[in-house]
Amino acid sequence: MLFNRHKTSLVPADQALPGREAAGFDLRAPHTVLGHPLLGPYPEGLEVADFGLGCFWGAERTFWRLSGVWTTLVGYQGGYTPNPTYEEVCSGLTGHTEAVRVVYDPAVVSYERLLKTFWEAHDPTQGNRQGNDVGTQYRSAVYTHSAAQAEAAAVSREAFQPALTALGYGPITTEIAPAGPFYPAEPYHQQYLSEAKNPNGYCGLGGTGASCPIGVARTQG
Repeated sequence: MLFNRHKTSLVPADQALPGREAAGFDLRAPHTVLGHPLLGPYPEGLEVADFGLGCFWGAERTFWRLSGVWTTLVGYQGGYTPNPTYEEVCSGLTGHTEAVRVVYDPAVVSYERLLKTFWEAHDPTQGNRQGNDVGTQYRSAVYTHSAAQAEAAAVSREAFQPALTALGYGPITTEIAPAGPFYPAEPYHQQYLSEAKNPNGYCGLGGTGASCPIGVARTQG
């Protein structure tokens, strides 16, 4: 990803960039792959999950491929600056991580299945980096929307750690916290790796090879 200044320590709230009241763009175009609106309100019965796992281009593609996912969008979350730009996030001065919002039908794909996908798609032991992408905007995170999601995320983290340890990886550094404001990223980032936009686009997101022992029984995705 561009503009990375290799900021590896979270900026204090009182030193974060001020941001702005509005983003200055709209996301009225539908999802390039799934065809549904990116922004809510979403149809009744759907639920929302937010994850940070490094470069959000590849992260979004990983989730939109799952059956039961209604729409996805990428944005900035977990920090302080309202409506930041991509360049501001990459400066390390907003506190945000690159995140993907997953809107899904829990009757088709469980939250546990989403967690399994999350854990296996990246290395959650690297702290403020993901491979060659270095900075706090690449940190691993699960931002939860209910007590049930928070409990499931914590349980899945404990279940995944032994599998990582067996392969020589260190402790999981993933942040699990209640979801705060999600600021959508600029339109050109949305579904960036889709066939319609960048069919040969590159994103270095990759997993550890460890299998997370959750989200199997009720999975349809």
